[in-house]
Amino acid sequence: MRDDLVAAFALLTRLPVARFGRNAPDLARSVWAFPLVGLVIGALGGLAFWLGHDLGLPPFLGACWAVVAMLAATGAFHEDGLADTADGFGGGRTRERKMEIMRDSRIGSYGALALMLSLLMRVGAVAALERPRLVVIALIIAAMLARAGIILTLILLRPVRQDGMAGSMGDIPHLSAALGLALAAVAPFLLLPLHGAVIVVLVALGACLALAKLAHIQIGGHTGDVLGAGAVIGECVALTAIVSVLS
Repeated sequence: MRDDLVAAFALLTRLPVARFGRNAPDLARSVWAFPLVGLVIGALGGLAFWLGHDLGLPPFLGACWAVVAMLAATGAFHEDGLADTADGFGGGRTRERKMEIMRDSRIGSYGALALMLSLLMRVGAVAALERPRLVVIALIIAAMLARAGIILTLILLRPVRQDGMAGSMGDIPHLSAALGLALAAVAPFLLLPLHGAVIVVLVALGACLALAKLAHIQIGGHTGDVLGAGAVIGECVALTAIVSVLS
């Protein structure tokens, strides 16, 4: 279990955890821990907002620092995938051309717009919540559901290339996937009203399913970039739904 946690944190964050692993990481088996990674990332963002609130920062500025804390924890890993996916899906006419664009490290107009809008949505949602306790709840739920979206994509689609993180994971154990999805689903039902939890879970995971369907149409499967894009989109949609529910 500890090795799975270390593998999940090493894969999805830039936190210095690799030295705690005892064995070679089994990335496929570690997917159950992805929502727990989201919990920590969301908690870090919530802590940053809470500290800003105690220092007298206005909600918008506190929200900016909350998002900065989360980006620092992940190394903007998922945002890079969002930009590459938006450029590839938006700018390529053929599957081969889309894949070529997604490998290109340069950011085009679609990628820049996707990054800008995703940041605005997250900052706006956090600022709208205003109260530190609500922000912590919202960020934890959104980050956990976003990582559950990665699990969904992994079990629904096959990797389109064998190199890179997505291709090296292999088949995802059903038990690990089920446990990860269950962990992510528990948080909203513990922290939100029942009707609100149902709405948030459905729309967040629904957005990830929609992206998986789009990826299947566009390139015939998933890549690491698609997984990262799904995490960011799931987070944005979940935060939007949480603000609506709590309002």
